[in-house]
Amino acid sequence: MSDTTTRSRQPSVRRLPLVAPLRLARPSDMWFKPALSVVVATAVPDLLLYAVDRLDLVMYTMAGSLCALYGHSLPYARRARAVAGVVLGMVLGMAVALVAASLTGSATVLIAVGALLAAAQKTLCDATRIGPPGPVIFTFVTSAALFAPQHLGQVPGHLALTLAGGAIAWLVTAGPALLRREGPERRATARALDAAAAHLAHPGPRTRHAAAAAVHAAWQTLLDTGRATPARRALERLVLHAEAALAAGTAPTADPDTPEQLRAWARETRARGPVPVPGTPEERSGIDAERAARRAAGRREARRALLRGLAPGSPLLPVAARALLGCALAGYASQAVGVGRPYWAIVTAASLFQANVTLSWNRAVQRTLGNLLGVLVFAAVLPLSRLTPLALIGLCLFFGFMAEALITRNYWLGSIAVTPMALLVLEFAGTHPAGELIGDRVLDTVIGAAAGLLATMLVTNRRAAGRLERALEATARARAQAVHALAAPQTRPEALDAARRGLTGSLVELREADDTAAGEWWQRPLPQEQVRAAEQAGHRTLAATATRRASIARAENGAV
Repeated sequence: MSDTTTRSRQPSVRRLPLVAPLRLARPSDMWFKPALSVVVATAVPDLLLYAVDRLDLVMYTMAGSLCALYGHSLPYARRARAVAGVVLGMVLGMAVALVAASLTGSATVLIAVGALLAAAQKTLCDATRIGPPGPVIFTFVTSAALFAPQHLGQVPGHLALTLAGGAIAWLVTAGPALLRREGPERRATARALDAAAAHLAHPGPRTRHAAAAAVHAAWQTLLDTGRATPARRALERLVLHAEAALAAGTAPTADPDTPEQLRAWARETRARGPVPVPGTPEERSGIDAERAARRAAGRREARRALLRGLAPGSPLLPVAARALLGCALAGYASQAVGVGRPYWAIVTAASLFQANVTLSWNRAVQRTLGNLLGVLVFAAVLPLSRLTPLALIGLCLFFGFMAEALITRNYWLGSIAVTPMALLVLEFAGTHPAGELIGDRVLDTVIGAAAGLLATMLVTNRRAAGRLERALEATARARAQAVHALAAPQTRPEALDAARRGLTGSLVELREADDTAAGEWWQRPLPQEQVRAAEQAGHRTLAATATRRASIARAENGAV
């Protein structure tokens, strides 16, 4: 039966904002972790190269050092695997770039290789959900390597430097596990508590979705970790309180926690003291079994997700096509106007491609403003960087730290620090005329942004609507399973818990799919009324499962 009568009519082309993309957000609660990690991971090889008077090799070690930006939201076991994969991907990308640079000096060929690499990196990062910072770091490094003078015999040594920098980055990102084993789990739990408190204080669709996403992320983090320690059991109990608060904000339940109590637990959880151990709700049955099942199925699911992302019908492929076309257009346009470093245009274009047209437009505005302001900062600090090699190293480390400190407020603010750092890296191989560097960077920024936007608007992504429809179907199935668990007269607690977490995950995916499709151009009308109905019904079912689970816990405690 056709559902066209329930679909919302909406314009194919929407107005694009100018001011909203520039608004500042609150900084991330963990901005300092990638900031400090990349400083340490970069400083060690830089100072070693300075000691042997080979700062001209910094580009190769920095390729590995920048891997320290990844994985900071993951629990340490998963982080170790993820960063190792990032290092491997960086080395492979550098191998392709360096071999291509050693075999040909044709800018036309190198631009084509750079565009292909950018599209592949975008697809793989989106399929594995490895961001932030996502594919732009890979594209930045490999595109620069394409245009670095190279002989084939030098490639193994340069790749060894990249691998060495990556090994240091891996140690820096995995090392904190020795000091605070449950750090990522504590932060994920604290975010869930804060989001649940915000929903209790101000109930509404926006806070409800934020709380559901935070609770879902906390469960993913806790259930993907190793063995259950006392601290992790306490964290699980806190997430249960956040879950109960989410249900209370949807349909009032008995004795919900107050927002003040949830925020107090969040502060204690983030601190270095013991994890707070609240009272009810109790829920031990099922969690250990689910953790074991997730560990067994985690890697299989990761492989399936990667294959789904690369399959012919994947909604990621149109975005990859945009990256391929946009980076190629940017590189060839830069070459046509005589810019000596067309890889800057390629990187600018690659940084724009987000999940839909609206988000890509926002990133174009942010990137352009940030780069132009960053060029002014570079012009101001360039004389200082040329005083001594240590001054150059210090400035690069400073801007690397500031980029991570500012980028969570807004991308354009972080770009003000990224731009001078990227320009200063060229100084390690020798000085360049300041006017040439500044002029080329400004021109490439404009060309890259224009080419990226053109490709985004030319390549349609009608598959975004298909993803939304599949998410609707998955939510309906997950809700049916939860309703079945509720209806069973002697339902098992673990079945109810698994159904509840499955429904929460499907609702998070539905909201993400709807947001992505809503910002896309040139597609059929979306079933937005069905989405709203599915979300409302899903959250009512979540509230019912929380109420039923609490009654089971009280009955079990009474029996004891």
